[in-house]
Amino acid sequence: MTFNGFKQEDFQTFFIEGLDERMEAIKENIQPKFRKIGSILTDDLAVLTGNEMYLHIAKHARRTVNPPKDTWLAICHDKRGYKKHPHFQVGLFDDHVFIWLAYIYELPNKEEMAEKLLKHTDKIFKDIPREYVLSQDHMKKDSLKMDELSRSDFEKVLQRFKNVKKAEFLVGRHFSANDPLLKDGEAFIHTVKETYQTLMPIYRLSLQ
Repeated sequence: MTFNGFKQEDFQTFFIEGLDERMEAIKENIQPKFRKIGSILTDDLAVLTGNEMYLHIAKHARRTVNPPKDTWLAICHDKRGYKKHPHFQVGLFDDHVFIWLAYIYELPNKEEMAEKLLKHTDKIFKDIPREYVLSQDHMKKDSLKMDELSRSDFEKVLQRFKNVKKAEFLVGRHFSANDPLLKDGEAFIHTVKETYQTLMPIYRLSLQ
């Protein structure tokens, strides 16, 4: 399956009024792209992780009134669901695409995982490239830029992830909706694979 990149219309989806109307556009325009991206990435991640990996596409099933502000695919070793495990995401808001290694608040052993990461704060901080970003809430657009964080700022993010019930830890990259990379499917997939490869030591560490 070939992925030919994202188009401006994909981002315009998030300006469509009404839950049903926006969901229809997501299903028609974005989800087929997610299936293509996912079919490539699941194989790649299976090799990197040594586990069979499964594609999950956000259904937004809990929504009854408000249309989603973003949508995503998630890849994880569990066929039944991804939210309770560290997982890999690709998705978009109206103004950017995100590529994440994600630890969200539904993790049952969140404190334990955070503790493992905290023990290796120095190494993780050093190994995350400066152009990467962090998020503490997958529902929000805003992110923290690694090149603006000190080591102690980074440690505070991990401490918060450990101690605050709803706090999350997502690490990866953002690409603006008008970035030429997004129009080139092959180059984009290459960038995603490269990102996941870079983040693989963190993923492995958290699962030890």
